[in-house]
Amino acid sequence: MSEVPKEFFDRADEFIKIANQHMQQGVEAGQVSAAFMYGLARYSAWFTASGWTNGQHMAKARDETVEFFVNEYRRMLELNMDDYIQNFDTYVEASQQLGAASKGA
Repeated sequence: MSEVPKEFFDRADEFIKIANQHMQQGVEAGQVSAAFMYGLARYSAWFTASGWTNGQHMAKARDETVEFFVNEYRRMLELNMDDYIQNFDTYVEASQQLGAASKGA
């Protein structure tokens, strides 16, 4: 994703910061992840709807639209999974250090 402007990643990091704030408030990571995915799905449905003049036209493109979003998410998830696999020790250590720092250790 080298052609993507830095601002794209900055925006993504802002969403991740919000998710991390919820975890710091004691919400379990799985619950944060589920809410994050639901919010993205809800936003994507709104974004898609804003491009149509009526529900019937949107319904005709439903399957194609879902396929597009699922494929894009899969591609991005695979890129990030590969990144974490390649940098597992570094990322896990940094995450553990952040967790300890947030608990005052």
